[in-house]
Amino acid sequence: MSGDEKDTTAGGSRQQSGGMDRLHDDLQSEYFRIVGIIEGFDQRLLTIKSWGVTFALATLGFGFQQGHYGLFLVAAAAALAFWLIEGSVKLHQMRYYPRMGDIEVISYELWRENTPSGPASSPLIDWSFFTAWPRLRGGKSKGDPRRPRPWKEINDQPGRNRWVLFYPHVALPHAIVVVLGLVLFVVGLTTGTLGPI
Repeated sequence: MSGDEKDTTAGGSRQQSGGMDRLHDDLQSEYFRIVGIIEGFDQRLLTIKSWGVTFALATLGFGFQQGHYGLFLVAAAAALAFWLIEGSVKLHQMRYYPRMGDIEVISYELWRENTPSGPASSPLIDWSFFTAWPRLRGGKSKGDPRRPRPWKEINDQPGRNRWVLFYPHVALPHAIVVVLGLVLFVVGLTTGTLGPI
């Protein structure tokens, strides 16, 4: 029997079954490893945000305390830097989402079970997050929460994620500190009421 022919003996079935079992276990292991990586990124993002807010707000306060409006520009520049770093880290984190979706689709296609209320498969963490908003708030459905759809090979809306810096959970509070620092700097520069530079 050539290597291209299918082995239909009992041993061949066991080998195929063992291969599917290994694939299932490997995919589950990879999936939950990716979840761990994403959680690690969340911790980094919180650290970036907390350092950025602490430094920028402390610098704003120090500018008032010392009466030097130049510190407001330092606070704005620092907030902008932390904002850009957070946006970059968020984009790196988002690169793992398509693979999570791929594993969810493969698991659905190969190992779903029919239940009285419809098909069931696991894992569906990413897909359930994607479909949850209309289920919670109402509005147009994003798809059947039990049947994951595959990610497209190529994003047909290029540039959509260029706006990651303006996602509220990325931009805030950095954007507020940038604007506030710049406004206070301009006020100090033009009026001289906030002390020397």
